[in-house]
Amino acid sequence: MYYELIRILHFAAIFFLAGGLLIENIATKAQISGEDARNLARVDSVCGLSAVLVLAFGLTLWLWVGKPSEFYSANPIFHIKLGLFVLMVVCSIYPAQFFFKHRRGEAEPIEVPSVLRLLLKFQVVLLLLIPLLAMLMARGIGLSA
Repeated sequence: MYYELIRILHFAAIFFLAGGLLIENIATKAQISGEDARNLARVDSVCGLSAVLVLAFGLTLWLWVGKPSEFYSANPIFHIKLGLFVLMVVCSIYPAQFFFKHRRGEAEPIEVPSVLRLLLKFQVVLLLLIPLLAMLMARGIGLSA
């Protein structure tokens, strides 16, 4: 019962993270208004909180409930999956700082650096790869026989 609850919460946090990233990608143009910056800062806060929850529930699944931790720890695909998640979090730092900095900005319009938009797109690509790796890992691929 506890395992199922943690899995559901893990998936819910993943869906909130994915939704927030998609909203950020859709709403971030080359130029945004001050109101857009405020709204994107809120959406980015949801993404950040969701990422923390994904990590917390993921660690709970890995270390305390469900399959033994050795099932995950011995699998190189799991390590790649964790590495991609960490890379996704690192790539979110610059957009988060940018939106936070401009959330109260009065300048109209606000120029959005192209690297920021590229980082947002890259995060979505990483978010698409992570479930693929999770599926492979859950089937035992990567474990030595």
